[in-house]
Amino acid sequence: MSGMEIFVLWLEAFITLAIFSFLYKDNPVYHMVESVFAGLSAGYYIGLYWKSIILQQLWEPMTRADNPKWWLFIPGIFGLMMFTRLWPKYSWISRIALAFVMGSTAGVFLITQLHGLVLPQMQKTMLPLVNSKGLEASFLAVIVVIGVISTLIYFYFSKEHKGFLGVTAKVGIWFIMISFGAHFGYTVMGRVSLLIGRVQFLIEDWIGSF
Repeated sequence: MSGMEIFVLWLEAFITLAIFSFLYKDNPVYHMVESVFAGLSAGYYIGLYWKSIILQQLWEPMTRADNPKWWLFIPGIFGLMMFTRLWPKYSWISRIALAFVMGSTAGVFLITQLHGLVLPQMQKTMLPLVNSKGLEASFLAVIVVIGVISTLIYFYFSKEHKGFLGVTAKVGIWFIMISFGAHFGYTVMGRVSLLIGRVQFLIEDWIGSF
């Protein structure tokens, strides 16, 4: 390896070990690397937004010789209004742009979430209980129906959860906890995969280069 490659390799190993040092106790080396990571991330995203949004999606379409999109100055003004938060006297101006962004974003996400999550999930709960694919498919369809109904009853607060309603609500709690556990396990699995990648780097790339 060249000198620069060796330097980069040792730098990556030092940063990785500095992050892992927090497992022992809080220390200045960890805080230094954490600050470097936060600064690099902020700088990277600033450069990314400047090139991909301000230049490519705002300035270049507005200033092109053929068919300039002059109306883009309106979102450009909204973007400049966001910076008025730096001056407390004029910070109220940023609320206009922020309200527009929040309203338009909520409208877009409402449609995307409705068509991407809500309707497909509703469709998956409307399965025939007697399925031609076999007994296993029919059993899973019954489980889905029970889970949906019991979970909805758990969030039904207009009547006290007693008797049959209370038993069904407790079944809904079990389904909710299973769902939360599955999501948590998926998150942990993703973090563990990152840990494995860093440990493999230290053992195979860094220690293996000695």
